[in-house]
Amino acid sequence: MTVSRNLSARKRIALVAHDNKKGDLLEWAEFNKSVLARHELIATGTTGKLLEEKLDRPVKKLLSGPLGGDQQIGAMIATGEIDVLIFFWDPMEAQPHDPDVKALLRLAVVWNIPAASNRTSSDFLMTSPLMHQVYEAIVPDYSSYVKRKL
Repeated sequence: MTVSRNLSARKRIALVAHDNKKGDLLEWAEFNKSVLARHELIATGTTGKLLEEKLDRPVKKLLSGPLGGDQQIGAMIATGEIDVLIFFWDPMEAQPHDPDVKALLRLAVVWNIPAASNRTSSDFLMTSPLMHQVYEAIVPDYSSYVKRKL
């Protein structure tokens, strides 16, 4: 059985950046300011505060990533409250919360949401015509997996 959910034309976009990538994300967000204005923005703590200042618009701020913000976004992905993940992560430096980071990226794949991890992939994602219209996303059916685990 195929299950789907409609992503509205106004997407709920989660924005996350490691410390060494916050500047890159802020530059990218400013470059895409008019496109981002059409969508709802959600971010981890410090990133959200910086984005609000840079974009002069409200951003729903969660906890800082290492304090649980990554997990909050993961939970929102799992419950269908996030449509897109933009995560500028730092591949050159280990993070104290690396397991949370891996879990967040894994959940984006598990729940089949668009995810971008750098400026180029984020630009491609934001300029897709699908980003600005209703889109029917296929939700993977994990019922057989759940039954095996019970």
